[in-house]
Amino acid sequence: MTTLTGQPQWQQLTELAKSVKQTHMRDLFANDSQRAESMQAEACGIFLDYSKNRVTDEVMTSLFDLARAQGLEEARERMFSGAPINKTEQRSVLHTALRNLSNRPVKLDGEDVMPEIQATLDKMRDFTQSIHNQTHTGYTGKPIKHVVAIGIGGSFLGPKIMTEALKPYRSEAVQVHFVANVDGCHIHDVLSALDHEETLIVMSSKSFSTQETLQNTVSAKQWFLAAGGSQSDIAQHFVAVSSNVSAATEFGITEDNIFPMWDWVGGRYSLWSAIGLPICLALGYDNFHRLLKGAHQMDEHFSSAPLEQNLPVIMAMLGVWYRNFFDAQSHVLLPYYHYLRGLPAYVQQLDMESNGKRTTLAGETVNYETGPIIWGSEGTNGQHSFHQLIHQGTSIIPADFMLPLNVPNQNDTHHAMLASNCFGQTQALMQGKTFDECYADLANETDEERRSELAAHKTMPGNKPSNTLLFNELDPETLGALVALYEHKVFVQGVIWDVNSFDQWGVELGKQLGNEVLDGIQGNAQPDQFDLSTSQLIDKFRRANSID
Repeated sequence: MTTLTGQPQWQQLTELAKSVKQTHMRDLFANDSQRAESMQAEACGIFLDYSKNRVTDEVMTSLFDLARAQGLEEARERMFSGAPINKTEQRSVLHTALRNLSNRPVKLDGEDVMPEIQATLDKMRDFTQSIHNQTHTGYTGKPIKHVVAIGIGGSFLGPKIMTEALKPYRSEAVQVHFVANVDGCHIHDVLSALDHEETLIVMSSKSFSTQETLQNTVSAKQWFLAAGGSQSDIAQHFVAVSSNVSAATEFGITEDNIFPMWDWVGGRYSLWSAIGLPICLALGYDNFHRLLKGAHQMDEHFSSAPLEQNLPVIMAMLGVWYRNFFDAQSHVLLPYYHYLRGLPAYVQQLDMESNGKRTTLAGETVNYETGPIIWGSEGTNGQHSFHQLIHQGTSIIPADFMLPLNVPNQNDTHHAMLASNCFGQTQALMQGKTFDECYADLANETDEERRSELAAHKTMPGNKPSNTLLFNELDPETLGALVALYEHKVFVQGVIWDVNSFDQWGVELGKQLGNEVLDGIQGNAQPDQFDLSTSQLIDKFRRANSID
C-alpha cells in the first residue's frame, strides 16, 4: 500500500494548500453567492455549516479522494462487520453493535452478539425500574435515593457528561453522583452527605482491579460498614459492571447484580454498554434507549451516506486538512449550551486517546502529524478569555460551534443573546477586521500617531476556520447522534493517518508505573528501581507522611 504522504491526492493537497493559504475567506464568500448553501450537510437532526472553512470545492474533492485512496469505505465496512481492526490487541471494535436497534445480526467469530447485548439491556431496564419503583430497597427497607457511580476514564466520563447534558430529562426518583478521582477528598465529600441506608454504589471496572476505582469502592465499603451495614447487606447496596465475576462476588456483590463488559468495547466507547447504567438510573431506561436510538441513526448515516454528504467524513477530512497542511496543533469545541459544557472533555479523551499515536498499523513511525490537542469550554464564557488568542493569536485553531435552536426553561431574550454570540463569533473569526476598518472607526482620535497605533492593535486578520453545528433541541436522540458523530470522525481520521484508534498503550504504561510507584511509597520496592528524580519524590512523600 502506498504510504499516506506518497498518495497523489496528498501531493495535490499540498499544492492546493499553497494557494489557499494566500486566499481570504472574505473573498471566497464574495466570489461565490452559493457557498453557504453548497457547503452544508444535515443528518440525524444535526445541521452542519462548514462554509466558514479555508477550503474550495477542489480542496474538498481532493480530501474525499484521499479518503477513498486510504481505503476508508473498506475500513468502515470492516468495523461494522466485526473484523478485528484493533490490530495490536487482536480485537473487534463493536461499540456500534451496542446501539444496533435494527434486526440485523452482528457476528463475532461466527456468533451473533446481539442476543447477549439485548439481554444486558433488558437487565439494565429491569434493575433501573426496580430502583425507581422502590421494589429494590436498602437493607433497612428504605428506598434508594442516591447512586454513587465509581469509575475512571471512559467508565466515568461518558456517563457523567451524558447525564449532565440531559439534565432536563433526569428522573426525580434518584440523584446520581460521580466519583473518579483517587484523591480521597472527592469520595469523602460525596459520601459524607449521604445516608448509607438510601445509597447504591455502582462500581465500573472491567477487571475489578483498576487502582483508582477499586480504592474508591473499598473506601465506600468501609464507609457503609462503619455506618452500620454488614457484609451481607452489601448485596443490596453495591452493584458492579465488570467481567471479573469472581472478584466482584468475593467483594460481596451478588452475581445477579453484576453487569457484563466485553473486550470488543473500548472504555472511551463504552457508555452505550452496561457502563451506561448510571445514565439509566439518572434518566430512566426509556431515555437511555433514546440515546442509543440517536447513535444508531448516526451509525446508519455514516455507513451509507456518500462521503460528500457524510457528516463524520466531512468533519474528519477538514480536520486532516488543518492538521497536516496548515500545521494546526489543536482543535477547540465550543458548545453554546450550559448543559453541554462537558462535551469538550469527553471528545478530548475520545480523540486524543484514540489518535494520539506515532506508529502506523504496519509498525512504522509516521512522518506526518496525527491527532490534535482537543480542548474547549462553553460559550459565552470563552469569549471573555481564550477567544482572544483564537482571534488575534498567531496559531490557526479550527473551532466547532454547537447550538440548540430551542432550549427548556429559558426566555427568548437569553437564548437570542446566546445565539447572537455564537453566530457573531463565527462571523468575526471568518472575516476579521482590517487595519483600514479599524482606522476608520477611530475618526475621533485627533492624534494621528495614536490613531494608527490603536488601529494596528485592533486589527484582526480573520480567516480563522470554524464549523457550526445546529440542532433543534438537545434531546436524548440528538445527543446520541452527536456523540456518535464525533466517534466516527475520530475513526475516519485514524484510517487516514493509518493508526490504530482503538488501543491506548500510553495509558497502560501510566497505570503500570503508577502501581510500581505505589509499591515504592508503601516500601514494597527496591530504591534503585526508580530514576533519581522519582526516588527523591517518593522519599519526600514517605517522610511527610511518616512512612517507615
